[in-house]
Order: sequence, then C-alpha cells, then structure tokens
Amino acid sequence: MLKQITKGEWVVVEFLGFNENETELFYVSTEKSPLERNLYSVNIETGKKVLLTTEKGYHSAMLSDSKNYILDQYSSTEFPNVINLNDSKGKKVRELVNAENPLKEVSMPEMQMFTIKAADGKTDLYGRVIKPLNFDKTKKYPAILYVYGGPHAQLVDNTWLGGASLWDYYMAQKGYVVITMDNRGSANRGFEFESVIHRNCGEVEALDQMEAVKYLKSLGYVDEKRIGVHGWSYGGFMSINLMTTYPDVFKTGVAGGPVIDWKYYEVMYGERYMDTPQENPDGYNKSSLLNKAKNLKGELLIIHGYIDDTVLLQNSLSFLQQCIKDGILIDYFLYPQHQHNVRGMDRIHLMKTITKYFDDNL
Repeated sequence: MLKQITKGEWVVVEFLGFNENETELFYVSTEKSPLERNLYSVNIETGKKVLLTTEKGYHSAMLSDSKNYILDQYSSTEFPNVINLNDSKGKKVRELVNAENPLKEVSMPEMQMFTIKAADGKTDLYGRVIKPLNFDKTKKYPAILYVYGGPHAQLVDNTWLGGASLWDYYMAQKGYVVITMDNRGSANRGFEFESVIHRNCGEVEALDQMEAVKYLKSLGYVDEKRIGVHGWSYGGFMSINLMTTYPDVFKTGVAGGPVIDWKYYEVMYGERYMDTPQENPDGYNKSSLLNKAKNLKGELLIIHGYIDDTVLLQNSLSFLQQCIKDGILIDYFLYPQHQHNVRGMDRIHLMKTITKYFDDNL
C-alpha cells in the first residue's frame, strides 16, 4: 500500500483495470449520485480524474484487451438500453445499441423518484412511487410498501423503470400506489450508512421505512387505513418487523423467506452484522420477531421454500408456532420444490398468490 489515489463521500463499486502503460486506472463509482454509476479514469501519479461517461444513468463498462476502447452499456429512466463503443478518453466511436421502449404499446403507470430525510433528520434517502393507472388525485388508493432494507441490495436507482419490477407496475395498473425506498443499512452508500444496523438489525431500518410511510401519507391520495407491505428474505424480515412494530399502520403483509431470529441465520452474514449471540444477547433479543408476534393485528401471509438452505425453514415455522402460542391467526404457504427463491414457471404461481392476497385483504 503506497498511497490512497481517490477519496470522497462516494463508493468505488468496481475496479476495471489499468491502461497499457499502467499510468492510469479505470473504475466505476457513485460519485455523481448514489442512483447512478459512472466510469472514471484517474492518473496514479497526480490523482487527476476524468469522467468518461457523461450521459445520466447507470453505466457498466468493459475495457478492451488493448485498453484503447471501452464498451459502455447503460440505462436510465428515459432509455431502456444503450451500448456505445468509446475510446479510452470516453469519446463515442460507434453506437451499437439504442433500444426502443419495449413497453411502448402498454399503458404504463407514472413513476416518480423522491428524496426524503432519514429518521436521523439529516441523511438523504431515495425512493420511488408508482401511481395507479389513470391516476385521479381526488381518489384515495390502497398502497403497498415494497421493502428489502438490508445490506448488499439497492432497490431504487436511475435505471430503466427506476429499478422496479414489472410486478410493481402491474399492481399500479390494478389501482395500488406502490412505494419503495432504500433505508440506512442498504448498499452502495458507504460504510457509515450501512453499518448503522450493527448489532441491532431491524431497528434503524424500520424507523427509516416509517419516514417513507409518512411521505406516502403526505401525498394526499393514499387511503391511510389500507397500507400493505411486502418483501423477501431481509425484506420478509422487514415486512413482519414493520407489521409487529407498527401494528396499527399496516393492514396486510406478505413476507417471503423471512429471517425470524438472527441466531438461525448463517454466521458468515449474521455475525458480521450482529456479532455472536453470546456477545450481543440484547441485540438478538430485540431483533427477534418471536418476541413481537403477539403484536400482530393485520392479515399476514408467510411464504417459504420448503428446501430453503439460506433462510432455514425453522425461521418461519418458529414464528408460526409462536403465533399459535399467542393466539394470533396468520396464513402460511410452502413451495415444496424450491429453495430461497421461487424460480421458473412456479414464479408465476408465486406472484399470483401474492397479488391475490393483497386483492383479498387490502
């Protein structure tokens, strides 16, 4: 380690390599915005940086073997997919792909990005809201908070559709407001931003998500008595966590593959963020959803893959048993042949199941 070449309040997300004579290196970072990715070159000796991707959006890049050319692929909320061949200074040599909107024949709901402050009152958080099709501001609509909330994931960015899945837009077509926000603890915002969850998974994330709920209510067209929540894995944990921490806010929830107690989770991940149960008994006790099951008021569906080897089945089964003990009624569904994610043709069944649950209960 000779010296630090770059510094700043942003994240280097990928190192691509050096130029041919190794005087410059190429990297992708979040310097322009946490919602975007851009390619830079930097002189190793002087530290002088050059932005090589000037178009707004989320760029990924490949260097040619000679290091004289860059294959730049990007999308944004305006462009589905663009691929350019550029020289090593970022000048476009040839446009290879500029895809048409594949959904131009579809009536798509309106999506808007928003920025609010975290529960600490100072940190910017980024989110998106998808309005119902044929939106009427005089109406009151049910809303679904789609959440992940944990490390290693970012749900909102300046990519095509704003990072949302087509299911989000489908639900908006059906008349729901769909909102998503990346809270503190999620990825690509730096160590301080992510490490606020250390030893207390679920606490700060829930506080931040409730700021998104406040924003949702402030819009004026949301039925505050018909707010739902949905997520998978860490998002499943967050869905149940929100429903049991704020039981009067959420009417309906669907939690997929949820972590229930962090002592059941793999040590590679769990102990990185929570330390060991012996070192942090209070943190494990506070974050365990078994202790909150008795608070549940809304309609909750838990979905789990029967052979899930990431979030073991004992997580949701333990919550189910606790609900029985506490006299709490919930719904439960297993996918017998699936692990942590339901893939392939069965995913159609999964999304129909989730959709029907919200239609029936929200």
